[in-house]
Amino acid sequence: MVLAWLPVASAHPHRGRHWSSRSQICVIVNTALTLWSTEGSTVKTTAIEEVVNSRMTRTLTEIDSQEESSGHSLLLQSCRCSSQEFCPADIISTVEFNYSGDLLATGDKGGRVVIFQREQENKGRTHSRGEYNVYSTFQSHEPEFDYLKSLEIEEKINKIRWLPQQNAAHFLLSTNDKTIKLWKISERDKRAEGYNLKDEDGRLRDPFRITALRVPILKPMDLMVEASPRRIFANAHTYHINSISVNSDHETYLSADDLRINLWHLEITDRSFNIVDIKPANMEELTEVITAAEFHPHQCNVLVYSSSKGTIRLCDMRSSALCDRHAKFFEEPEDPSSRSFFSEIISSISDVKFSHSGRYMMTRDYLSVKVWDLNMEGRPVETHQVHEYLRSKLCSLYENDCIFDKFECCWNGSDSAIMTGSYNNFFRMFDRNTRRDVTLEASRENSKPRACLKPRKVCTGGKRKKDEISVDSLDFNKKILHTAWHPMESIIAVAATNNLYIFQDKIN
Repeated sequence: MVLAWLPVASAHPHRGRHWSSRSQICVIVNTALTLWSTEGSTVKTTAIEEVVNSRMTRTLTEIDSQEESSGHSLLLQSCRCSSQEFCPADIISTVEFNYSGDLLATGDKGGRVVIFQREQENKGRTHSRGEYNVYSTFQSHEPEFDYLKSLEIEEKINKIRWLPQQNAAHFLLSTNDKTIKLWKISERDKRAEGYNLKDEDGRLRDPFRITALRVPILKPMDLMVEASPRRIFANAHTYHINSISVNSDHETYLSADDLRINLWHLEITDRSFNIVDIKPANMEELTEVITAAEFHPHQCNVLVYSSSKGTIRLCDMRSSALCDRHAKFFEEPEDPSSRSFFSEIISSISDVKFSHSGRYMMTRDYLSVKVWDLNMEGRPVETHQVHEYLRSKLCSLYENDCIFDKFECCWNGSDSAIMTGSYNNFFRMFDRNTRRDVTLEASRENSKPRACLKPRKVCTGGKRKKDEISVDSLDFNKKILHTAWHPMESIIAVAATNNLYIFQDKIN
């Protein structure tokens, strides 16, 4: 399989306790590259680079692609900032494809949402697979201040979730630490002219001077994409929101913070139902917190949530209004011989995702990705080591707070492969059928148009080969926390700090 990708901004996590997840987002770079290479198949990167930064001067440069020996050509569009530096508000904190995969939304620490749209395939350029260009940019959240608690509420976007498309408009949910908003994304390419009570410039006309009635007509205009907030869901969470998930009934969704999960109706903003509450009567007895939650993709009554102790609870809302008693409890027995000071921290689950089929779920802890069968609670059916070579570095990772980073994971459209991020701008892909895995790097140095991305290997000791990188040379400030996979095609989006990389299958 061959993939090509684009760069967009990534996020730097909040430094704090290991159950606190802080995501951030910022400037967006879009570049398509080919990454994956396995036995005779190479990955080619055809890229569109779009840097979106409302706080910087932007210059659009269009570069004609160069012809390859095969006769194929590539167009690289780039929006380049006047400065190579970026501010913390430009760090990307979430990435999400919509249900069709034609739209890709990113959020950043500055509270902005940038939506990319996939262009239609160009029949005149057979190598073109439909690149992603900036479709809309809007400010989703602003910084706020809670005067009762003397607490500053950051504007950073923690999560974005798309709703299924019902008409010409698109809808998405975005959330910061406290407030969830429902946004409508719509297009307008016509305007009304010929009003009776006002002139073309908008000034009101004197009613006594109107001698005839006119029928307003619609005239074409330049396409305008509008983002308008339709609902605001606020004042329901005491702690920071870490997850939102749209139900399969398409009418309700859940929001989860450290200790509670609430159920909302998309049409009702003034109340929600608390369905999970793990807050103890005495906060000194608190032993775990909720780290992620998600609805089942097909059964509207089933949800799961993970904890900082490495456990997953599956709840059935048919059993009771308050899901304080789980239906299933997933936990892998711990090997007492391997227990250490860091065991509880690295076992904390940072993300949980159902497979598209609904048969499996995937969890990500600090060092590994695990796949669970919903019918088998005792242990995972698959365990994939992401960066086991870091186990010997846990002490230094604890000192620089990297051990508290929250990595996400995602499935491909057929549930046959999974992907998650790592350090040094590496990301890992695992093929569940062939049991193969590959490590790839998303970086601006390797994001040349139509370049082939080669698999990377980390040397843990002994003599280092030419193409390997030493574990001591890894840059822990470069990390890929947020990834997304196209729901139907082999296209992935990887957020690395303030860059967004989009890769797709090689075009033969």
